[in-house]
Amino acid sequence: MRERLDCAVLLTRCTIDWVEPFLGQYAGGRLYLHAFDIVVDIHSENAPSVLGASAMALRRYDVCVLPVLPATLSWARTSLSQGLRRLHTPVMALARELTTTGLNDLYEFGIADFLRDPFCGHEARIRIERVLDGQRAQVKVAHHVADIVSESPPYMNDPLLDEVCQNILQHDGPELEAYAIAAASRCATSKESFQEAKRKVVERFERAYITAALGRHGGNIAMAARAAQKHRRAFWALMRKHDIDAEPFRARAAALKNQCPASPQATKPHALPRHQGALLTPPRMPGNWSSPLLGGGG
Repeated sequence: MRERLDCAVLLTRCTIDWVEPFLGQYAGGRLYLHAFDIVVDIHSENAPSVLGASAMALRRYDVCVLPVLPATLSWARTSLSQGLRRLHTPVMALARELTTTGLNDLYEFGIADFLRDPFCGHEARIRIERVLDGQRAQVKVAHHVADIVSESPPYMNDPLLDEVCQNILQHDGPELEAYAIAAASRCATSKESFQEAKRKVVERFERAYITAALGRHGGNIAMAARAAQKHRRAFWALMRKHDIDAEPFRARAAALKNQCPASPQATKPHALPRHQGALLTPPRMPGNWSSPLLGGGG
């Protein structure tokens, strides 16, 4: 947890009277709310572009706080849609009298989280820390995947790709998004066309996914295709496309199985006791006795 968090509050003429009393320090000086340099007139022509145009200045702060009232919700939506992709600083909403629909709209347009009115400094610090922790985790994943997206040896000999393949089936949306962002960023710096760069990224993802599926199911193509929810022929086509052979995965699974052999008691067949075998033939009875059910006798 950082010693001090600095937050820029983007004020508008509609929110300045409400928010100005909140500015200052909280949590024993570990959280500061600063009024940003600009006070926005949401009715001006350039109001929606202020957030994006402030991207460089906002990099001095840990978080940008956007106070939102029902009267400024439309401006907040437009500002986020136009400027959020230019920002490196996460945006949090300070919401007052917003409905659930309004908050959902802000989430859809990319806010990291929201703070509630009346403002609580301790709660705000915890929420901001969680946002920054999530951002650091995404950056870490993006950097890790960016190394793997670079040119690498064949799939069975690349330890970095092996690591991704072992876990790619467990990745959720944000991690896969980080993969795509890292791959696209690396490709964008090259001289390749969009179509060529996209083809390479898709091919790497397909190769990693097929490899992971085969590894999870020990080279069993039918089971891997079923788990991937693809027709077996389509799965075969992807294997041929990327020159992936199932045999190494089968051999690896067999080797792992041999390393943990079953106990002798579990594999050795149980011998039938001698006295049980003797019961298979009827016992001989003394004299001329025979069963009345079989005819003859008494």
